[in-house]
Amino acid sequence: AKMCGDKGYGFFEGFPLTAAQCRKNFRIIQTYLLEQTRLGIPGFSVAESLHGVVHEGSTIYPQNIAIGSTFNPALAYEMTKHIAGELNTIGLKQVLAPCIDVARELRWGRVEESFSEDPFLCARMAVAEVKGYMDHGISPMAKHYGPHGNPLGGLNLASVECGIRDLFDVYLKPFEAILAETDILAVMSSYNAWNREPNSASKFMLTDILRDRFGFRGYVYSDWGVIDMLKNFHKTADNDFEAASQALTAGLDVEASLESKVLAGEFDVRYIDRAVKRVLRAKFELGLFEDPYLEKNSYRWPLRSKECISLSRQIADESTVLLKNEGNLLPLDIKKLRSVAVIGPNADCVQFGDYTWSKNKSDGITPLQGIRNLLGKRVKINYAKGCSLASMDTTLITEAVKAVHDSEIALVFVGSSSTAFVRHSNEPSTSGEGIDLSDISLTGAQEQLIRSVCATGKPVVVVLVAGKPFAIPYIKEKVPAILAQWYAGEQAGNSIADILFGKVNPSGKLPFSFPQSTGHLPAYYNYLPTDKGYYKEPGTYTSPGRDYVFSSPAPLWTFGHGLSYTRFEYVQ
Repeated sequence: AKMCGDKGYGFFEGFPLTAAQCRKNFRIIQTYLLEQTRLGIPGFSVAESLHGVVHEGSTIYPQNIAIGSTFNPALAYEMTKHIAGELNTIGLKQVLAPCIDVARELRWGRVEESFSEDPFLCARMAVAEVKGYMDHGISPMAKHYGPHGNPLGGLNLASVECGIRDLFDVYLKPFEAILAETDILAVMSSYNAWNREPNSASKFMLTDILRDRFGFRGYVYSDWGVIDMLKNFHKTADNDFEAASQALTAGLDVEASLESKVLAGEFDVRYIDRAVKRVLRAKFELGLFEDPYLEKNSYRWPLRSKECISLSRQIADESTVLLKNEGNLLPLDIKKLRSVAVIGPNADCVQFGDYTWSKNKSDGITPLQGIRNLLGKRVKINYAKGCSLASMDTTLITEAVKAVHDSEIALVFVGSSSTAFVRHSNEPSTSGEGIDLSDISLTGAQEQLIRSVCATGKPVVVVLVAGKPFAIPYIKEKVPAILAQWYAGEQAGNSIADILFGKVNPSGKLPFSFPQSTGHLPAYYNYLPTDKGYYKEPGTYTSPGRDYVFSSPAPLWTFGHGLSYTRFEYVQ
């Protein structure tokens, strides 16, 4: 009663709770709803689980961008299947996942939450993840419905401007696929606007397309604060009543509160009844009335079981992309090495990505830890941070250069860092929700660090540990071996060590194209033949041309690129 007051609630979450605390507290709330409210309707227990349950103690899997790099929908299914096992153990029924946005603006902080720039790949991963949840008793929620992954200027919540063809062929394609191939009962609307109309107040988006065209039977759940944003952010409503009215009449079902206006006869109760019917249908069809305490589902996994951690590791292994390997520098031979320098701001920290419960390296394996685990005392490891991810301070580079001089080869870990979900840290974030970049060159002094390491003349391997592609033309030109390891979960360090030293063959393929610079955006691969220049006279600073004057329009690496250590020979 202290938690709920005198009201019944259709949904409840527990952001501050650990996984162990959730089941106990959620049962108390459910008991109150069943026994102490007038109608006794059970509520949905809700959690985030973008790449693992967001409550402390759960398995941390690789981020969506890494899942996309595997090009393996079966792994996406297995991941949500195992997440479902932990959710059932914790006592959760409704998850605010999967995130299936097609991302096409690389300055956007939420690129890491997307499977790809490609709508077909996003659709296949989306269907696999939805089925993984639903086949094991969990209700997934596809998000964020509406064109979302190409915000103007790369700023989170900014509007998307596109035509009807791109709307259906790109941004809504994953939603169309899951609604055609699964019986999903929950969709989350997006914050932003499409062609100047907020998606969460658009009858065209929420009713004409979602229900009448795609055949959706479930309920639409608002992203946090969407109704209030119609008044304070989008400026389409003057007050709370107008905001709630716009959303509810358009087809949004969960968040709006219009009780006083309905009782006063100022709002048509049929819209309330329609929303209630959709939520109740989902509760009945998902068995919540028969099993309100979620005790009957036998598919359960202990938190962070060996099987779950092993799967997280497998996804890490299959998602890392070998971008360049000049002279077959990789894999490294432990038997021939006496010393190695491990350098960079991402060398001795974990990068799990946004929507995780930790940024603490005690909850995962850093690259430095993984390399130490593998090499033991056989090879001397010289570690230096070199610089931070955000600061332009170069004072630590001298120490890094000395470490490289004292070693036979340099392994340099650069990239980005994302915030942990609703948990703040002192470390600056350069990726994640609301963490957008005006320039996708490597942040801070990271490129200067790499230039200084290259100047030593020692062989260099760069590992980009990041939540998005960065513009790294210097690195592509000067560094002989380059790997992209997206936020690869709690086993990332062990995985990258085994890849560097040949125990695992890299097999990931790029789900996003790498641009040469911010000015080369957009960089996605499926463009029209008219969109990458007409004159075919790309220039340089020594020889200006056309299509651009000082550059080629081509990307550094395109969607689907990825090498391996295997050598292939074609015989005719």
